Amino acid sequence: MAPFVTTLILLGLLLVVGWPEVGLWARWQRVQHLTERVMQEDALKYIHKCEMKGETPNLEGVAGTLHIGRNETAVLLDKMQQSDLLQTKDGQMHLTPDGRKTALHIIRAHRLWEHHLAQETGYAETEWHGKADRREHELSPEDLSDLAARLGNPTHDPHGDPIPTAEGEVGQHGGRPLTEQPLDTSLQIVHLEDEPDTVYAQLVAEGLYPGMRLRLIENGTQRVRFWADGDEHMLAPIIASNISVSTAPAEAAHVHEDVRLLSGVGVGETAVVSQISPLCRGAERRRFMDLGILPGTVIKAEMRSPSGDPTAYRIRGAVIALRQEQSNLIYVKQA
Repeated sequence: MAPFVTTLILLGLLLVVGWPEVGLWARWQRVQHLTERVMQEDALKYIHKCEMKGETPNLEGVAGTLHIGRNETAVLLDKMQQSDLLQTKDGQMHLTPDGRKTALHIIRAHRLWEHHLAQETGYAETEWHGKADRREHELSPEDLSDLAARLGNPTHDPHGDPIPTAEGEVGQHGGRPLTEQPLDTSLQIVHLEDEPDTVYAQLVAEGLYPGMRLRLIENGTQRVRFWADGDEHMLAPIIASNISVSTAPAEAAHVHEDVRLLSGVGVGETAVVSQISPLCRGAERRRFMDLGILPGTVIKAEMRSPSGDPTAYRIRGAVIALRQEQSNLIYVKQA
């Protein structure tokens, strides 16, 4: 009896481990294949980024990006060459047409997903990049077409990076580092670098965003100071170099001269909405629009709570209480 029971147990274990499609061995192989595919796609994305910057990708750079050893990286790159995703010429790595197509698909997925997170969810800005890094490998070209259509076919992600088209066309943001700009010139942010995370977190804390207009007032080796939206900002040069700007259009240079935050409107005063801050996204922005807070809307500060916050505003015949953090997202001008 015992040998029979032992045989049944062994047979059961063999079935659990070796059963096609659903056995442990089949599952392990799928996980290994997925992990290798993700690493290949991340490597292609890194090499493409180097090419766009005019830099030379190398084995150490790929290994650092993937957080794996040099030997494992060398094996991965060899497989990529065999799969015609990569080729080496004169000791340098270059993407093949198939490799570039895959890289652009992943970049498109990443940037579209960041746009989705910014506009349709409540996730903090510092979380977008990491979540998009994980989701980008799961989206098919059809998924991306549907996502892009739902988002209104955006051309840039929330950081100002151009989103590749479905055909693989990708532009440039066209900006130059803030640290390379002359003083007292009207500038406009076109891109914020979102890597590394610690640097991007500082830019977020400053309330900076693509489209924001600024004027550089100090550009030294110790600090960079500039005015933006009525506030003075001061950053270390290494942080400020992650802000790319271009010259502000002539017709836009004076846009913010008579504009202030709604929170600065005194009780009894009336103002007209100029715009909702680009930092106001997702459900909060939709709520403002549902309340009728749109460019041209007249708003009157009716009363302020004894603690100073919130403030009641009369908007389109209704009295609505807004916290200071909310009224700081609404730009107004003199009525």
